[in-house]
Amino acid sequence: MTGDHLRAGQAATASTGAQPALDYYVITPEAGAGAVRAEGLVVEEFVFTGDHRTIGLNTATWSTDDRAWQSSAVFGRAMREDPRLRARVVAVGRTDAETTYRRLGGGALRGEAALRECFRDTLALPDSAPLRLGPEEGSDGFPDPRIYRVLFAGDLRPPGLARLAPEVVTLAEDAGDSRTRIAGRGGLRTARDVFTWELRRIGPGVACCVDLTARLGTTSDDALRPLLRRLTTAIRHTGPIPVTIERFS
Repeated sequence: MTGDHLRAGQAATASTGAQPALDYYVITPEAGAGAVRAEGLVVEEFVFTGDHRTIGLNTATWSTDDRAWQSSAVFGRAMREDPRLRARVVAVGRTDAETTYRRLGGGALRGEAALRECFRDTLALPDSAPLRLGPEEGSDGFPDPRIYRVLFAGDLRPPGLARLAPEVVTLAEDAGDSRTRIAGRGGLRTARDVFTWELRRIGPGVACCVDLTARLGTTSDDALRPLLRRLTTAIRHTGPIPVTIERFS
């Protein structure tokens, strides 16, 4: 991927009328310590193409050791590649991040526009044009069918699965069994579009994903980004960490 392509994605992401909230994580001293025993914060944001694929990841960290925000593509990659580090990272919302930051002596957490200024070394993600698995013109009355995969590092575990709302995923009866490949399914129908998705395991203990089929009834894909965000956020708060969003067709 060229630097120009990545910069174009960053510009497109920044120019979005209402940018989604950043992703927040608490760094804990040991696996399973929980967000209460924090020693630092992580703030992240993906860079998207116009058709909602991820092509970059911005990461900034703050710890009680150096007490300063640092842009760190290295840490963002390590969160996804190192299971021991991943086990020490807990996803939280903005309110909990503010509380944690204040409790650690950081004071008032910066606003999101100011936090984005900390992103200085974007991690470029692999990118390729989507494969065309069906006819270009679509089918069944849907002119623009698409398939996306939201890939996560980490496995789906029963405590996290129990936190998923039924309107996000209807869990399989044996969803907690690590041998179960399709842990749940979900769907959404709007006036013109139909969305269906499956929550899948990819190798026991290694990774999982949400496979989303979008049957768009018009040329507008305005509903896609919010839905991908919603699904990514829901799974992120169960434990796995998002790696990338790919488009297959």
